[in-house]
Amino acid sequence: MRPSIRLGALMGLGAVYVYTHDSVAVGEDGPTHQPVEQIASLRTVPGLDVVRPADSVEVVAAWRRILAAPDRPVALVLSRQDLPVLASTDLTPAEVTAGGYVRWQHGDGGDLAILATGSEVHLAIEAATQLADEGTNARVVSMPCVEWFTEQTADYRESVLPAALRARVAVEAGRGDAWYRWVGLDGRVVSVEEFGESGSGPEVLRLRGIHVDAVLAAAHTSLTSAAEDPTTALGTPELVTN
Repeated sequence: MRPSIRLGALMGLGAVYVYTHDSVAVGEDGPTHQPVEQIASLRTVPGLDVVRPADSVEVVAAWRRILAAPDRPVALVLSRQDLPVLASTDLTPAEVTAGGYVRWQHGDGGDLAILATGSEVHLAIEAATQLADEGTNARVVSMPCVEWFTEQTADYRESVLPAALRARVAVEAGRGDAWYRWVGLDGRVVSVEEFGESGSGPEVLRLRGIHVDAVLAAAHTSLTSAAEDPTTALGTPELVTN
């Protein structure tokens, strides 16, 4: 599909590519079916929106946006395994279609931000809930589409990821290279940096480090790092183009 995706993006075609089997959580299918590098690779294609929803609520909101403005190609990346429908009493479609928004928060969420996409959002919320029990005001930022988020105003992006909030963790069950742009020097990325294995989904996720304990460890490390020099704000990075 790579050549057709690239040409579709180059020509600005309103094509929609729907993919499943989005992580090592497919388990028994083995490493040949586990796209460790594919999502990160798709995000490097100019003019392609890569959407990885966390649950059915995000899928519906994203699908409506895609149909309303079919002016460029979109890769809609879905999970094969069952996922919980996250609590969303105050969630609006506009938040989802902004590409990134605060899905869960304890207190003012001013101590730590956990960024996640797709099937890892519920994992991030579980970790943030445990951090809240420790007294940490954490926020979980669901970022179903990085491209949509970067299009938002600076004020909106600041409301989601404040410049002063330097303790950050990103979690995604795939290559994590691009997430360092969002977490900064004090942040940590929980990702999968090698091919998967054959086994049940939960077993492979734990083997490759995608679990609550790993997110908690990364959070504590980031909190400590940010506290060592609290004077430097991170902010939301701008992409400079010619």
